[in-house]
Amino acid sequence: MLSFHTARQRVAKSGTTPPRIGLAVAGGGPIGGMYELGALRALDEAIEGLDLSRLDCYVGVSSGAFLAAGLANRIGTEEMCRIFLTGDSDDVQFRPEAFMRPAFFEYMRRAASLPRLAADWWRELLFSPGDLQWPDFLTRFGGLVPTGLFDNAEVEHFLRDVFTRRGRTNDFRELEARLFVIAVDLDSGEAVRFGGDQWNDVPISQAIQASAALPGLYPPVEVRGRHFVDGALRRTMHASVVLERGIDLMLGVNPLVPFNSGADAGLAQANAGRLAAGGLPAVLSQTFRTLLQSRIQIGLVKYQQQFPDIDQLIFEPNAQDGELFFSNAFSFANRQRIAEIAYRNVMADLRDRAATLAPVLTAHGLRLREDIAGDAGRSILDGLKPRPRKTETTARLHRALEDIDAMVAARQAH
Repeated sequence: MLSFHTARQRVAKSGTTPPRIGLAVAGGGPIGGMYELGALRALDEAIEGLDLSRLDCYVGVSSGAFLAAGLANRIGTEEMCRIFLTGDSDDVQFRPEAFMRPAFFEYMRRAASLPRLAADWWRELLFSPGDLQWPDFLTRFGGLVPTGLFDNAEVEHFLRDVFTRRGRTNDFRELEARLFVIAVDLDSGEAVRFGGDQWNDVPISQAIQASAALPGLYPPVEVRGRHFVDGALRRTMHASVVLERGIDLMLGVNPLVPFNSGADAGLAQANAGRLAAGGLPAVLSQTFRTLLQSRIQIGLVKYQQQFPDIDQLIFEPNAQDGELFFSNAFSFANRQRIAEIAYRNVMADLRDRAATLAPVLTAHGLRLREDIAGDAGRSILDGLKPRPRKTETTARLHRALEDIDAMVAARQAH
């Protein structure tokens, strides 16, 4: 589903000034990240003149921060598909199970306080039994419950390794484009922009670890003595971060929308009662998605009023897509299928709205490739061409040659 706002009056530019494009990528857990990858891959292939790894600015939240940081570090969507979908990358070996290791240290740290809490409880129970109530019990022993099921240290280790090889960087200040990763301070509720002027010395890998620390799944991440959790707790996409930077076109991807079977009579009958039958996980998922979607819609209306002269294109899943909704939100097993759904959805959006999109794309030096978008049977894997194996040295050389090509193209445009 594509929603967009056409600029009321675009900023006049000379013919030699390229358009400034920003990308905002929301969160959504592992499944959300794979949906976003499929959507970005479709945009990369179908829009001529768009290079997602050479945009002016990026903002990423939670799982979206993985993709935004990768693109800002010049890891293209084709290579990301090899890393996360096909597993045949000669650069990065992705092991999903490493992200799901139980947080044993957190368990032990919490359990270590049990003897003291139990002794205090029994002491009060013996000497002041009338003063104790069940809520007191829950409050006192609630601290024994771990803040996260899984250890997110491996998230940081994985990203640090990726961003310190082959000419990439783990330092916000060394990137060619501006990158912002959003996390929320657990103690104050403040949204912090890692990559901003006061937080750009934090390693990118640690910023993403903090932004993806979904409460209950991963423990909070400590940075400068403050504890940070998932950036989506404040806003879903934080698109204003890139809109404020004077861009001409914003591309946004949000992978989470509530499931709506009522839009189609046959679908509604087939899925009648299915959400309630799914128990608490399905109910919580629908609730969470509804809240996020509501915030997105409110934000888009606000952005259209606040930034009326910026073209804004937001890509989201179809609300009737039951397969996407009922996929395990934390499963990596069906990631290729989810990416494929996103790829086909975005291609269909581009194809169906081609006439309306054409003048918007043209205004920014872009063009829809009808041969790609018009192929309804095209798969996300069709564009993955065989590539030669690279060593660290050849990868750095290839990166340098790409830089030279970009410089030559820029000079020719002038």
